Amino acid sequence: MILLICLFLPVIAGADIYRYVDENGIVCYTNTPFVEKAERVIKESAGQNQKKVSQTGNMKIERDKDYYKVIYEKAIKYDIDPSLVKAIIKTESNWNQRAVSRKGAMGLMQLMPATASEMALRDPFNPEENIEGGTRYLRYLLERFNGDLTLALAAYNAGPKTIEIFGTMPPITETRQYVNKVLSLYNGRMTQKKKPEPIYKVILQDGTILFTNSPLFKTDITRF
Repeated sequence: MILLICLFLPVIAGADIYRYVDENGIVCYTNTPFVEKAERVIKESAGQNQKKVSQTGNMKIERDKDYYKVIYEKAIKYDIDPSLVKAIIKTESNWNQRAVSRKGAMGLMQLMPATASEMALRDPFNPEENIEGGTRYLRYLLERFNGDLTLALAAYNAGPKTIEIFGTMPPITETRQYVNKVLSLYNGRMTQKKKPEPIYKVILQDGTILFTNSPLFKTDITRF
């Protein structure tokens, strides 16, 4: 079977999504099934929408914890900072695993059909597969652009060929805004280094020198 993925119509996030294999062996996803052999892979009824609205905060936390576990596993596997993967997911889909863009990008990390195929994804809407594919693709882009994070992110949005044509950040407003947003989120999520506590040198009455981070001593205190 040829493992290609095509999307016939723009799918609104939250709508039912069907999958089928056409006569050429191509795996197709659509929100308007016109063949009997189409298999529904994502079901989203009105009742489910109402239930989603009434979800408790605890349920959302549990879902996020599941995502975070996968993110950390894949980030470690491909030597990527987990905070960077989170920033991309937030920017791309706002944590909606069913999201489909107008251009056909799918899932949490919004992978285009061709990219999903290159990353060997069987189900781009499966959170674990999508995060695996997106993180692996990001590692590929970082290597392709010699570790330049800005160019790698620009390529994630506009495609690597576009970046190579311009040789730098392309003059595309969407791409520039995308890169700025991801980097802003990423820098905000990085663990801030705490300012080192001041160390004091204290000479006691008997001549003993004491180093401490507590300025409670009143005699011969020198701050380092």
